[in-house]
Amino acid sequence: MGKHTDAATEEPPPSQRRRLLGLAAGVTLTVVAWGFLVYSAIDFGSQARGGDTVAWSFLAFATVGAIACLFMALILGTRLVSAVRGQSPPEPPVAPGGGKRARRD
Repeated sequence: MGKHTDAATEEPPPSQRRRLLGLAAGVTLTVVAWGFLVYSAIDFGSQARGGDTVAWSFLAFATVGAIACLFMALILGTRLVSAVRGQSPPEPPVAPGGGKRARRD
């Protein structure tokens, strides 16, 4: 029995596994929604170029929605990768409080 055998066989706790599964499902759903919105934007763009004026507004909404979905997929994907690596999310920096008066004392 080697000294590294226990580290290789450890499984993540159930709560960590559930978090990984949720993040993976979120990434999958947002990427699928992004693909659907991109396909819809292409379709609305061809309709708008054909003379349908209402399609321009649907094209704008589909484009903004696709951008939002891709942004969320990138955020969730980053969290998924850091969770798989075992890293915790970074803590926000704490700003020093007070003004000139607090620094003087």
